[in-house]
Amino acid sequence: MKKIISTADAPAAVGPYSQAVRVGSTIYCAGQIPLDPKSGQIVSGGIDVQTRRVLDNVTAVLKAEGLTFENIVKTTIFLTDLGDFQTVNEVYGSYFNQAPPARSTVQVSALPKGANVEIEVIAVADEGTRGKTVGDTSG
Repeated sequence: MKKIISTADAPAAVGPYSQAVRVGSTIYCAGQIPLDPKSGQIVSGGIDVQTRRVLDNVTAVLKAEGLTFENIVKTTIFLTDLGDFQTVNEVYGSYFNQAPPARSTVQVSALPKGANVEIEVIAVADEGTRGKTVGDTSG
């Protein structure tokens, strides 16, 4: 059973997709770009500021399902310039206190709305985490 996850604390989708989808205990989060959730505009500032905004957007989507960065098992980072990798890596690392997830990083020619960074994540909920599937009767 598929559950759509949506929160006003993260930017609204800019196309025909969901912020995240939960299937069983797995949460697939759509890629987040550095959009301010209130204005819907790319935040101003360098790649460090943009990366923080992206990760804060990811935080909001996960929080809507009662999850944190500890639940993330895989991330994919899309950059328009791999020259930004070191800065993105430093900011990214500050969000993972222990046991970071598997990760891929790729350079792309362009991202939506002219963003310089996009990050998508896959998270797995622990048993008992909010948002159980309908068939779960464990209480």
